[in-house]
Amino acid sequence: MSNNIFYTLQKSAYLDQKLQTYAASDYYPFHMPGHKRTDKLDFPDPYSIDITEIDGFDNLYHAEGILKEAQMRAAEMFGAKATFYLINGSTSGILSAISAALPPKGTLLMSRNSHKSAYHAAYLRELETIYLLPAAAEFGISGSIPPAYVAQALNDFPQVGAVFITSPTYDGIVSDIQAIADLAHARGIPLIVDEAHGAHFAFSRKFPSTALECGADIVIQSLHKTLPCLTQTALLHVNSNLVDISLIKGFLDIYQSSSPSYLLMASMERCIRFMKEESAGYVTEFTQMLQKFYQKTENLRHLKVFRKSNCSGEICFDHDFSKILISVGTTGLTGKELYDLLLHTYHLQMEMSSGHYVTALTSLMDSKSGFQRLFSALDDIDHKYNASDTDHPHKLLTTEMIYQMPKPNMSISAAINQTTELLPLKASTGHTSQEYIYLYPPGIPLVAPGEIMTGKLLGIISQCQKQGLSVVGLSDMENNKIKVVKM
Repeated sequence: MSNNIFYTLQKSAYLDQKLQTYAASDYYPFHMPGHKRTDKLDFPDPYSIDITEIDGFDNLYHAEGILKEAQMRAAEMFGAKATFYLINGSTSGILSAISAALPPKGTLLMSRNSHKSAYHAAYLRELETIYLLPAAAEFGISGSIPPAYVAQALNDFPQVGAVFITSPTYDGIVSDIQAIADLAHARGIPLIVDEAHGAHFAFSRKFPSTALECGADIVIQSLHKTLPCLTQTALLHVNSNLVDISLIKGFLDIYQSSSPSYLLMASMERCIRFMKEESAGYVTEFTQMLQKFYQKTENLRHLKVFRKSNCSGEICFDHDFSKILISVGTTGLTGKELYDLLLHTYHLQMEMSSGHYVTALTSLMDSKSGFQRLFSALDDIDHKYNASDTDHPHKLLTTEMIYQMPKPNMSISAAINQTTELLPLKASTGHTSQEYIYLYPPGIPLVAPGEIMTGKLLGIISQCQKQGLSVVGLSDMENNKIKVVKM
């Protein structure tokens, strides 16, 4: 297929038509959602089942019938004491979990590589945030949160009322949730785990243990990220009595739409039934395809594919090998250049690019032909590109270089509520930010409100922009100006 199709996609005036054109093209999705645009679940015509809370179909926020039973089945399958459908994605679950776990102005110990929704919860509840910076892995990505870091932070900040960890990360790195849960429980406080990218863990021992198995108190999972479910579908699991379940229900009612989509809830019900009754063969074939792909990529000379053996122990406690990380290695490319090459030349849409690697998200709905296309593309690039480090126009950015421990000056809520001053971004050194700056994806802040802008941070932002990474978050869409606390 020629690039004329891509040009057509770019110029299409209407979203529905553009999506139809894209669906008919040969672009392969190495990105979420996990259904990979295939309808192997025999799902009904969406218009035919799109209803509201009519008689006989229950009410999500006062579930007594069919929705109550559906959520109970989900809890049983995933091993939770109670499970709640989320029709506003994992974002609503994270907001609700943190809000229920801590009183206003409480203290949250959280991994710095948390999704922006955790920061938004801290703002809404006026929380003090204490950050845990992940260990740095050899591959140039963020590793696990070592339990020793958690233990030290709990000793240094006895006021902490809850712990929030992202596991797996966007790169598939898993922390030692059992050890962290034990540390939290020894203090009588809950552990909340953002397991948005790990809903598939429960269905094969080839994947890491689930956070529920390891003793987490609240776990949020996105069904749509790795399982065959529509976008915006997720689950919140409760696994202990350390957080009042009535508070969780109340906040779910606040943070979610008052018109929950029956289309999304039906998608969750069908997905869960499929995973329970029909998925075994799919999962077995999926893990086998993954293993073969990793074996075949061992012979690449210049590109490098991440393997768990690249780091171990507390640095990388475990790894979800369905997240395929491909480093540019010695090709002379940047991460964005590799991403663009895979997209425009080979019609393979990756999930994201970073400074020196791209990420391919896979699921049990992927095909053998999809994996073969990815390997063939990588093999072709590996033969065509070879350069020394001096051939890079810019120093390749690793995750360790991009994400630094912040310099806090005040809480997120305190900063946002101060008088605003608008400054050129380049002139903001020494000022306290009132805004977020993210790389999206994955949505982890380079800086959050209340943190001091530094020359080093501005240099990192500039390098990210020069390498074509998506820097977002500022109200100034051109990223030239930033709102800071007026001095």
